[in-house]
Amino acid sequence: MTASPDHPVGTPTTSRGPDASDGSPAVLPARAVPGTPVTGPTEATVPLAGRDAVSAVGRDAVPLAERDTVPAVGQDAAPLVGEAASLVAAELVRRADADRESTREAGAAPTAERRRSVARCRRDNAEALAVIVRLHGWPTVEAVGGAASTAALMILLHAPDLGFRMRCRDLIAQATADGRCPAVHLAYIVDHCAVELGEPQFYGTRINPVTLRPYPVRRPQTLDERRRDVGLGPLEEQMRALRAHG
Repeated sequence: MTASPDHPVGTPTTSRGPDASDGSPAVLPARAVPGTPVTGPTEATVPLAGRDAVSAVGRDAVPLAERDTVPAVGQDAAPLVGEAASLVAAELVRRADADRESTREAGAAPTAERRRSVARCRRDNAEALAVIVRLHGWPTVEAVGGAASTAALMILLHAPDLGFRMRCRDLIAQATADGRCPAVHLAYIVDHCAVELGEPQFYGTRINPVTLRPYPVRRPQTLDERRRDVGLGPLEEQMRALRAHG
């Protein structure tokens, strides 16, 4: 399977081509996906990839960096079930809430110490997520629930190590293709990594904090169609919401 001009390989779509999913909906809890000043998935209906929708993901999922190192993350992962899943879910949500609170405090009264506190929080969260991923693989919606999987995504978007983000991106691509994570999760991490690599993003989820406009987007004429495919609203709606929240 090859990528379409508008979607990275591994991203399910709901309206065209060989990637079309069965459109099975998954409603995520009302938790934003920070990492950029943009509205993330809330209680919108987010399409999950059909399990048979993308058959050739794995090593060809999204443009891979460090192909040979991807299996090192979660290679011998033990599935998250029962009490272990509940404990991991609670820890992810707690850590994402701590990041959110630390960021809020730093924004309300910016000081060097509070900025360092945010950096420490995000570094510690990323280290904890790395342990979870190494032991259990990516914490999918199927394994830990929507709120905790979204919290894991937020922690990942704030992780300081780009290599770790890219390896997890490929795990999320596989989980999305298998129907274990919503397509919008993959959209956020794909865009995040693209911007960090100096490449145009696919879905316009990453916003430049200086211009309050999206970083460059590939094929902007079909952007809103791609966004709709992964459960995001039109870009202009996102920008209006961003402006309304200052």
